[in-house]
Amino acid sequence: MTPLNTPVLLVVLFSTVGAMTACAARREPVSPPARLSATTPPATSADDTSPSPAPLPLVETRTVTETVEIPFTEQTVRDPALAKGTNVVRSKGAAGLKTLTYEVTLTGGVETARTLVGEAVTRAPIARVTAVGTKEQVREQPRCDPNYSGACVPIASDVDCAGGGGNGPAYVRGPVKVIGKDIYDLDRDGDGVGCE
Repeated sequence: MTPLNTPVLLVVLFSTVGAMTACAARREPVSPPARLSATTPPATSADDTSPSPAPLPLVETRTVTETVEIPFTEQTVRDPALAKGTNVVRSKGAAGLKTLTYEVTLTGGVETARTLVGEAVTRAPIARVTAVGTKEQVREQPRCDPNYSGACVPIASDVDCAGGGGNGPAYVRGPVKVIGKDIYDLDRDGDGVGCE
């Protein structure tokens, strides 16, 4: 081989190695596409403006007690010791008290349900009692006959002048003035005065 051929071979070798290196540099491995797992949420875009769901309101239960008034009743009793037409209040009456227990449901701080779970009488009411009289009034008979004045002429089946000849059974000491009818015939002379 002549000295002139040696440089030519070297140039050819370097050109071939450079071309192979350039081709190898352009080759890039391609990885297969990644698989999505079942639990991986889908990707959302930055411009997704759908509203998020509102939180559920808080629900709570409380026990509440209330005190209410129990009205008193009215009673009327008949009292034979009182005169007819007379009314007397024996008891004025007083209201009672009752405690009510409720189970209250609050949704978001607002009452949505109320259930009565218990009640107890803490003070019993007192009835108003009125007594009504039923006793019939008996008119008292006058002790003296209204037909006479000046002396008391008793009311009897017969009245005679005391000290006279009459046989009674009742007597009067005169004089007596006849102001009505002389039912006992005490004015024998008819001058208006008897038992003179």
